[in-house]
Amino acid sequence: MCHQITLCDSYTLQATIRPPVVKNMEKALWFQFTVGSLPLYAVTFMGYWAYGSSTSSYLLNSVHGPAWIKVVANLSAFLQTVIALHIFASPMYEYLDTRFGSGHGGPFAIHNVVFRVGVRGGYLTVNTLVAAMLPFLGDFMSLTGALSTFPLTFVLANHMYLMVKGPKLSAFQKGWHWLNVVGFSLLSVTAAAAALRLIILDSSTYHLFADM
Repeated sequence: MCHQITLCDSYTLQATIRPPVVKNMEKALWFQFTVGSLPLYAVTFMGYWAYGSSTSSYLLNSVHGPAWIKVVANLSAFLQTVIALHIFASPMYEYLDTRFGSGHGGPFAIHNVVFRVGVRGGYLTVNTLVAAMLPFLGDFMSLTGALSTFPLTFVLANHMYLMVKGPKLSAFQKGWHWLNVVGFSLLSVTAAAAALRLIILDSSTYHLFADM
């Protein structure tokens, strides 16, 4: 996922500074959801083929081999987590800056820099502590992903496109977007039910910092 986020950010930056903006964003999205998705699906299906349903929620716990490969893989996962966390925390950063920031001076004024470092660092620290305390974190990640990632990324986007472009779309295009809406809605419900089942099953071994 790290490569997708990096590519998406790179193309987004290009699209905001180089016209035509819409065409560049369309190219970025086509690239991300075609070529950029291949490694993601490859890891998913190859991992299931190799380890089956008994694999750990954190795939690297089930991998055997040279220690340096696991170190590099864990380091890559850590960097991806840092990048993704900052991206998904951006709305909260914006809210905190707008709601509690001084609004005086430039963004690099000393008091503004100190405020951002303190508030954002505290926000990330609290999030990290809560994530470490939660047992079987992979189950909770599955649940939040089912309730947020699928609906916001696939269902809402397709539905909004239908509402805006509906009259101009062909029957095939409408059918494709409605297929995405219905299909990913069902997938979201199924994934949420599976995650809840895992949480219930794993709750019998609950204790703080269980994954540490």
